[in-house]
Amino acid sequence: MSEESIGRHDGSGCFEIRLTGHLAPRWIAWFDVVALTNEDDGTAVLRSPPTDQAGLHGLLRKVRDTGLPLVSVVRIRSAGPASQADASTPPGQPTQENTP
Repeated sequence: MSEESIGRHDGSGCFEIRLTGHLAPRWIAWFDVVALTNEDDGTAVLRSPPTDQAGLHGLLRKVRDTGLPLVSVVRIRSAGPASQADASTPPGQPTQENTP
């Protein structure tokens, strides 16, 4: 169960970035993400709208600049029809993205 959730999230596909530590609500504008949730387990979860690789790397640079340890980056698929490449993962379920 999350401690607090701030932002606008419409349920479409996104990236979910988990950090060790909590962030104040003001960070949502700096990261330019759709949601920031501080979890009870001591992590913060950022949800970013779908973006290209350059946009994701820009967001990860901002994460690095906070000094908070990065726990995970997961792509959450949209609830639309699954493509053949996504057939093994039900819509809306997290899948690990392999990025160099």
